[in-house]
Amino acid sequence: MSGGLDSSTLLAYAKSRGYECHALSFDYGQRHQVELNSAKKIAQHFSVISHNIMHINMNSIGGSALTDPSINVPTDGINNLEIPVTYVPARNTIFLSYALALAEVVSASDIFIGVNAVDYSGYPDCRHEYIAAFETMANLATKKAIDGFPIKIQTPLIDLTKADIIHMGLNLGVDYNLTVSCYQANSEGEACGVCDSCRLRKQGFKEANLEDPTRYFNEI
Repeated sequence: MSGGLDSSTLLAYAKSRGYECHALSFDYGQRHQVELNSAKKIAQHFSVISHNIMHINMNSIGGSALTDPSINVPTDGINNLEIPVTYVPARNTIFLSYALALAEVVSASDIFIGVNAVDYSGYPDCRHEYIAAFETMANLATKKAIDGFPIKIQTPLIDLTKADIIHMGLNLGVDYNLTVSCYQANSEGEACGVCDSCRLRKQGFKEANLEDPTRYFNEI
């Protein structure tokens, strides 16, 4: 759970389906910490059983505009023909591996992740094929699965547009004022308004015919 629009909707969805939820967030060397503050608020709002924040120093590896301050976050619009520099190498694989370890410890049978293959920035680890491959690996590599209790990777948002996700979240009680989606939000939690994540979020609210509650320090 990043504290953004998708993962907050995902938590609300899982709760609505009767799941007892353990939330997992990551301080991985991203540009700002405000999204983690949002994650804490969302986790509290939906009364999760536990909320773990894992600390991973991915900025020592770099290779992404989100973890390497020498690489600028692109602000000139979305180009779906190439993978953008905001892609963090192997991020979802690392995150899901931590989630897999937690699932074994708490005897969870389902891992929910808010990947999306429709309104996304071309990240390879947001695709159906990737999720299927990870689930196969998870059930080869864990004691839980070998003992006859397989783990399912749940991706209920993967084929939804951003507008669909927003409508779902509002119906499930998500307060999007609490969420932060921006790649380079300031210390007050205000979004830049021009990065890919902000553009997708703005577009989603526009297509949903809803007012965008996000606080921006830039406007386009």
